[in-house]
Amino acid sequence: MPKRIYLSPPHMGTEERKLLIEAFESNWIAPLGPHVDAFEKEICAYLNGGYAAALSSGTAAVHLALILSGVGQDDEVLCQSFTFAGSSNPIVYQGARPVFVDSEPDTWNMDPELLEKAIKDRLQKGRKPKAVIAVHLYGQPAKLDDIVQICQTYDVPLIEDAAEALGSTYKEKKAGTYGRLGILSFNGNKIITTSGGGMLLSKDRILIERARFLATQARDEAAHYEHSQIGYNYRLSNLLAAVGRGQLRVLEDRVRRKREIFDFYQKRLGAIEGITFQPELPESRSNRWLTAIIIDPRKTGCTREDIRLTLEEENIESRPLWKPMHLQPVYRTAPAYVNGISERLFEHGLCLPSGTALTDDDLDRICRIIEKRIKKG
Repeated sequence: MPKRIYLSPPHMGTEERKLLIEAFESNWIAPLGPHVDAFEKEICAYLNGGYAAALSSGTAAVHLALILSGVGQDDEVLCQSFTFAGSSNPIVYQGARPVFVDSEPDTWNMDPELLEKAIKDRLQKGRKPKAVIAVHLYGQPAKLDDIVQICQTYDVPLIEDAAEALGSTYKEKKAGTYGRLGILSFNGNKIITTSGGGMLLSKDRILIERARFLATQARDEAAHYEHSQIGYNYRLSNLLAAVGRGQLRVLEDRVRRKREIFDFYQKRLGAIEGITFQPELPESRSNRWLTAIIIDPRKTGCTREDIRLTLEEENIESRPLWKPMHLQPVYRTAPAYVNGISERLFEHGLCLPSGTALTDDDLDRICRIIEKRIKKG
C-alpha cells in the first residue's frame, strides 16, 4: 500500500522539542508552571490583548464559558447546529437545553436571520436564551458583525467558538476576540496542537480569573484543601503548554501553508463541474484549517461517499462534513430552527487531507485519484 495520508495530523518542529525538554528537565511536569503562564501571555499577545486561561480541552473551555455566563438547570442556549458535539454537549452538562440554529450559504456558519428568529420565538415562549454559541467552521469566521449586533440587541452573551479558527481574522481582528468569551482548541488535529488542550479567552480579567479558579477544582485560599463550591480539573499541564509555545511560534507559517493547500485543491479540482469549495467572506481571512468541498452528484456522476471510499482504497483519509447536531440521535428532541442548508452540506460535503506537512506531490496524488474517479462517473 502507498503511504497513509491522514486528514490533519500534528506537525511538530524543533522549537516544540526544545521547550518540552526544558520543561521536563526542570521537573515541572504537571501542576501548571511557567510554560502555562507564558503560553497564556503569548496567545494574548498574538490576539492583540485580553486574557486567557489554558485548559485541558476546547470542550472544557466551552463548559466554563457557559458557567461564567450563568447557564444552569433548565436554561436554553442557542447553538450552531453545523458543528462538532464539543460545542453543544457542555450545554447538557449544565442541565440546560440546546436550541439549534442552521447555517447560511456564505460561510456555512450560523445564519444571523435564523438566529434573530430563534431569539424572538424563544422570547415569545417566555424562554430568554442565556447565551449564544457561534462557531467558525473549518476556520472560516461567521458573519460576526450581524451576530454580535443581534446578541447586543437582545442582551444575550456571545460565546465565540474559534476552536478551528486560530489564525483566522474578520475585518482584520482575530477570531475568538469578538464574543464576551472565546474558545480555542489545541487538539491533535488543529492548526497548532498541545496534543490535547484548549484556551478560554476574554477581555474581562475577572472572568478569566474566575475560570482559572473553577478549573483548578475551585480550591479556596487556605493551607489545607478547602472547597466552598464545585470545581473541575480542567487546567493544562506545564509539559503540554511547552509544546503549545513551540507551535505558536510557527502558527503564521501553518496558516500560510493551509491556505496554499486550499489554493492547490481549488486550482485543480475547482475546474471540475460539480465541485465547489467553502466560501470566504471578502472581509475575512480563513486559516483554511480543513479544505472542504461540495460534490454535486448530478454533475460529477459520483457522490461524496464514492470519492471518500475511493480515497480510502488508496490509503488516504478524508471525512464527511459535520453531521448537524439537530440530526444527531442524542439531540432528537431539541428545538431547532432550520433551513436545510447544513443538511445539504452534510449530504454532499467532504473534507480533504489538509495537514501542513503535505507535499505538492501528495496533493497531486490526491487530486489525480479524485479526477480519475469523477472521470469514471
